Amino acid sequence: MWRDSKFRAIGKKEMHSFESHVNFLNQILPREFTVELATVAEKVVGMIAYNRSQINQLYIHSGYQNTGIGKKLLDRAKEQSNGTLTLYTFEVNKIAQRFYEKNGFVSIGRGSDNEENLTDIKYEWKAI
Repeated sequence: MWRDSKFRAIGKKEMHSFESHVNFLNQILPREFTVELATVAEKVVGMIAYNRSQINQLYIHSGYQNTGIGKKLLDRAKEQSNGTLTLYTFEVNKIAQRFYEKNGFVSIGRGSDNEENLTDIKYEWKAI
């Protein structure tokens, strides 16, 4: 789900092996982030990785976008935050940009410091 969703979002094939991603999701990411999954009928349809100040990953299976799952995961991260959250999304991912902006995030910068060598947008959300 994660790899397919990312490919659909940015149009680039994954450079890491499936096994490498499993290790990242199970061993590396949970060291700094809470990882939560959304399931429908025991099928993983979404995932988020967050801590009190940052969202590192948020992916929703393409067949389950616009169903409220992404908002529910995002709201969970907001509830657990210190009142401010930052995240990055790729500039080519217009769907993600609209989603984050609709949910109170504002663009605060741009860069390309990522292994995909794509321009990304840094977003920030602050509790009112």
